Amino acid sequence: MLLTDFDYELPEELIAQKPIEPRNASRLMVLNPAQQTIEHERFFNLRKFLRVGDTLIFNDTRVIPARLIGQKSTGARAEVFLLRRLDALTWETLVKPGRKITEGAEIFFGNELSCKIIGRTDFGGRVVQFKFDGIFEEILDRLGETPLPPYIHEKLDDSERYQTVYNRERGSAAAPTAGLHFTTEQMQELKNFGVNLGFVTLHVGLGTFRPVQTETIEEHQMHEEYFSVPQETADLIRRTKDNGGRVIAVGTTSIRTLESAASDEKNIAVGSNSTKIFIYPGYKFKIVDALITNFHLPKSTLLMLVSALAGREFILRAYREAVEQKYRFFSFGDAMFINGKI
Repeated sequence: MLLTDFDYELPEELIAQKPIEPRNASRLMVLNPAQQTIEHERFFNLRKFLRVGDTLIFNDTRVIPARLIGQKSTGARAEVFLLRRLDALTWETLVKPGRKITEGAEIFFGNELSCKIIGRTDFGGRVVQFKFDGIFEEILDRLGETPLPPYIHEKLDDSERYQTVYNRERGSAAAPTAGLHFTTEQMQELKNFGVNLGFVTLHVGLGTFRPVQTETIEEHQMHEEYFSVPQETADLIRRTKDNGGRVIAVGTTSIRTLESAASDEKNIAVGSNSTKIFIYPGYKFKIVDALITNFHLPKSTLLMLVSALAGREFILRAYREAVEQKYRFFSFGDAMFINGKI
């Protein structure tokens, strides 16, 4: 398939710059792939489309202050963006200005933290080794900045609004944004109604938001991302399937975790691993029956993923309708519930 098959026109004013308050006041577009119908709702009414015995699977990752601004020994400004931890001291990163920061260069972030470039990655990044006294996470909290996507130009008043209310595991370079719509109260309401809540972890890195640069999408290579699945979630999914319930992924990162760990239509492997899974039309889903997601960038792997679930033409028709209805797009935008799959 061609990259241009996943393009659409989006007016810039529809890119949400600020999160809506309260979290679950956003709009909700409900897609029914089997019937090819589209409904318009509010996210706080999500329960109308769920059934007793369904299971929602959330990604409980937490965004780290992944952007570090420092100086080279020459005094020149340098930026290091943390992507994936390799060991206690070593990370895969993106650096700016990339061409001018070569292997062996040192970057200093005040007096308590520095790093040395020790290698290159296959995606144009750098492997860096940090040097510090104390606890790295505490230093990072002091010196780092929470990264926002480049299409968001306004500063957040509260950085916690770029975190889900259920985040637990530090490690992401970006938020699993579908989960930003949920409030603690709504999650409890769904639980009281009879919907099960389960959790997995995928630390969002370059694999999720790296742009596709190949003309044919099949040639695109995903970057590895760490994920883990606890025993209780695997057990919950098996019970849900046995009892005729649906497994509904909250966000594309939850889908990628579940499908990466799936061994068949009921079972997923427990434990930690990494994934390069690339889901695009033609993919046969094993575990996931439905999806809650945001509206994604043109030509992105995430738009390809939702097209695999609901059908490319149907998704693009829904996106055109979302533009006509002035939905808010991307990380702080409105939500979509793909209520089933093709």
